[in-house]
Parts: sequence; C-alpha cells; structure tokens
Amino acid sequence: MNRPVSGITGTMVSVICIFFNAERYIAEAVDSVLAQEGADFEVLLVDDGSTDASGAIARGYAARLPGRVRYLHHPDHANRGMSAARNLGLRHARGAFIAFIDGDDRWRPGKLAEQLAIFAAQPDAAMVCGTVNYWGSWEGRADRLIPTGHTLDRLSRPPGALLALYPLGSMDAPSPSDIMVRRAIAESVGGFEEEFTGLYEDVVFFAKVFAGAPAWFSSRVWVDYRQHRDSSSASVVPQRYLAVRRRFLAWLAEYVANGAIVSKRRVMRAIALAEWELDHPRTARWLRRVRKAYWALRG
Repeated sequence: MNRPVSGITGTMVSVICIFFNAERYIAEAVDSVLAQEGADFEVLLVDDGSTDASGAIARGYAARLPGRVRYLHHPDHANRGMSAARNLGLRHARGAFIAFIDGDDRWRPGKLAEQLAIFAAQPDAAMVCGTVNYWGSWEGRADRLIPTGHTLDRLSRPPGALLALYPLGSMDAPSPSDIMVRRAIAESVGGFEEEFTGLYEDVVFFAKVFAGAPAWFSSRVWVDYRQHRDSSSASVVPQRYLAVRRRFLAWLAEYVANGAIVSKRRVMRAIALAEWELDHPRTARWLRRVRKAYWALRG
C-alpha cells in the first residue's frame, strides 16, 4: 500500500470506476489509477452490463490484485445506467473519501495525493475538483483546459456553487472523473438519483452537495476527460436535453422546497429563472454570457 497523506484520519480513498462497453479504453483508465502514489486506495470496477470484453478485462485486474481491486456488477448483469452503477460502488466502498473515474478517462500522476492534501488543509471542504483537460489529442484533435467553478483555490460556501455553476449558473460544472468527495457527505445526500440515467445524473449529485456543503475548486489539472463520438453526452439530441433539463429543474425545486437549504428563496428564484429561460432561449443566451462574465470577475 502507498503511504497515506499526513493530516487526514482514515485516509483510504475508494476509487469507483464505472464502465459500459469500454474495452478500448478501460485498461488505460485503471492503469492511471493504479499508478497513483502517496495515497492509500482501493479500486471498485463497476460493470454496468457490458457486452464486450471490458468485463473480462476488469475481472482480470481483480484476479491479479485481489487486495486492491474488486469487480462489481448488477444482478443478472443488467444495464441500469450511470447513477445506479455509481451507487453500487458507493454501497461497497470502504474509504473515508470517494473518487470517481469513468472507464474512458485518464488520471494524471498525483491526483489522489494532491486532493487529499487539500482536504487536510481545508477540513470544511466536502468536495474537491480541479481544472479539466477536455482531451482531444488522444486522436489528433486539440485539447481544451476548462476551469471548474466560479472561484479558484479558495473555499466556496453554499449556495455559491449551486447558483454559479451549470445548470443553474453559467460557470462550468465538474467532471465526475475529477472529483473527490467525503464519503459521509455522499451518503448523507443519498448518493446519485437513479431516475437520471445518462444525462444530468452527475449535476443532480453535485446540486445536492453544493446546496449544503462547501467545495474547493482548484486550478490544478488532474484528469484527461476523453472526447469521443461514443460518449453518452455526444449522442444527446436537443429535444431530449430540453426534456431532461425541465425534469431536473422540477426535481431540484422539490428538493429545495423540502430540504434545509441555505438561502432557499434565492435558490428558488434561480430555478424559476432557469425555467423561464427554457421558454426564451435567445434572451437566455445573452443572460448566460452576462452571468458568466459576472462570476469570472468575482472569481
């Protein structure tokens, strides 16, 4: 085992890698996790009903590294979507912290150790994430570095991130493959909402965390977020996106109304504005540019 970062008790990180038919990429994702140094971690490989060779690849890692890697799947090897797959990993996690990586992404060296060091220095932080490399160079296209959050390298207290980040705000939300979250926080908000299966499933979880807990958005780059035509986001048609966005806003309004949310009225006004923008897309585009400039100046 790697020596854990000092200053954190119970420092094991449970790394949850979900995958579905990722035979082309999964070995690179898992190897980038196993190469992490300076952190004590376990790897949970969650197969969401793959029909290609990716399941066999994952089982091979678990067989070779039984003390470090575990292979999980749903009953009857069902495909239940990303939220259910991440929740399966959460139920089997043993670490005090949770990190996620999708089966087609790649971590950079030092990711786990550097994020644990931030938690050690920022005991109030519930989640840590960084700037994301939208990784096109793996197939000859350009990379793009996208900072996450509305304020970098300082603590954001609720409901700042909820209001400023997509989908209520205009600043960029995290990539699931980049975040580390305290397991107690992930469990306290009920994990991922399984009614959201392939779109908005990540921002629903982020919204629950940001509504009640501080987050740290780093300028560091820890993840290469692979851009390819087979990804779930690349195949979304506009009509489905708008329908899911409306469903998300309705869900969030109910969640906020029934919860102990900081600045509840302010959040509800932001939800109402987001619903209005769906019916006024041209004005909405202008408003998003204004809000993004505002948060950039504040950050």
